[in-house]
Amino acid sequence: MIETAVIAFTTFFATIGPPDVAVVFAALTAKNTSAERRKLAMRAILVASGILLFFAFFGRPLLGHLGISLAAMRTAGGLLLFLIALDLVFARMSGGTSTTPEEEAEAAGRDDISVFPLATPLIAGPGAIGAAILLMASESGDPAGMTVVVAALLAVLAVTFILMIAAAQVQKVLGLTGVHVVSRVLGVLLAALAVQFVFDGIKESGLLN
Repeated sequence: MIETAVIAFTTFFATIGPPDVAVVFAALTAKNTSAERRKLAMRAILVASGILLFFAFFGRPLLGHLGISLAAMRTAGGLLLFLIALDLVFARMSGGTSTTPEEEAEAAGRDDISVFPLATPLIAGPGAIGAAILLMASESGDPAGMTVVVAALLAVLAVTFILMIAAAQVQKVLGLTGVHVVSRVLGVLLAALAVQFVFDGIKESGLLN
C-alpha cells in the first residue's frame, strides 16, 4: 500500500504540478481580492476533482466501450506521461501540464477563470486524466489499492488548493527557479514510471509473445 501511495502521489503531483498552478493562479488573479481568489480556487478545485474522479472511476469502462484495450491505454498513456516528464525535466511549458500562451491570453479577458483555464486544462489536464485512468486500472479488483489512489489524488488536489490560496507567498519563497527544481526532480521519477507503463502495455498486448 505504501508503494502504491508513493507512486500515485508522485505521479499526480508531477502531472498536476501544484507549484506551477499556484504561479499561474497568482498571475491571473493579481487584481482580485483575497475573497475572490479563495472563491475561484475552491471552484476550480471542485470542478477539477469532478473531472479527475469521473475518469478515475469510469475511464476504463469508457475505453472498453470505445474498443480501446487497457494495453493500448497503458502504452499511449506511458508515452504521454513521458513527453510530460521531458517538459518537466527541461522546464518547458506545453499544453500537457500547463496552459498555452494563447489560452492564457484568452483567460486574461475572463472574469471567471475557475473552470477555464484553472480546472481544465491547468489542473485536470491530459496528463492528470491519463494518470488517473492508468493508476486506477493498475489497482483494478483491489478496493484497498483503488482507495489509496483516490486518496493520493485528493491529497494532491488539497495541496494544490493550499498553494493557490498562498500563491503570492509561494512565488516569493520558491521563485521560478525553485518551481523548476521541484519540477525537474519529479520529471525524472515520472519518466521512469512512464517507461514502466509502456513496458507493461507492450507485455500485456502480447506483441512480444
